[in-house]
Amino acid sequence: MNDTIKNMIADIEAMKVKLGKEIEKQESHVSYEIKNGYVAFEKEILEKQQENMKSLWQWFTETPLLHLLSSPVVYMMVFPAMLLDVMLFIYTKVVSGVFKFNFPPRDEYVVFDRQYLGYLNSMEKLNCMYCSYFNGLMAYASAIAGRTEFYFCPIKHAKKIAYKHEYYDAFLGYGDEERYQEKLKKLREEKR
Repeated sequence: MNDTIKNMIADIEAMKVKLGKEIEKQESHVSYEIKNGYVAFEKEILEKQQENMKSLWQWFTETPLLHLLSSPVVYMMVFPAMLLDVMLFIYTKVVSGVFKFNFPPRDEYVVFDRQYLGYLNSMEKLNCMYCSYFNGLMAYASAIAGRTEFYFCPIKHAKKIAYKHEYYDAFLGYGDEERYQEKLKKLREEKR
């Protein structure tokens, strides 16, 4: 990867940080604190949120019957997700021990905090927890796969791909055979 591309990647990362700060400013009108992993709202804010909560009766009567009937199919996916979660745990312990590289921490991907919102009823909180778990787990699995790919086959695809994980831009160019083994060794050492 040449210096121009490295500089452009650094600029993009800097813009992501700047964007994150701007979004944070925009959302700062909601006041809360995170204490020991729990979200705490001021009493007045929580009371105001609870005033806007839809009752369970209202929620069930407004939810289309087809949505309710299909919910077991949606929630059934929690079983393969839990199996994947266990397998990822085993995989990361074995692979990081053998190959001596680190995987990202799971708690950066699987985050449960929406249940603290006072304007959600118990069904909405359950739905949010399910989505947080499932989407967080899929992102975590993708991060693990990306880190693994970085070690074993850090070569870009010839075709453009729809999703690029965080390591992809550092991969070696497709068809760039010149000093491949040397470059591979250097990449592995950089990203331990």
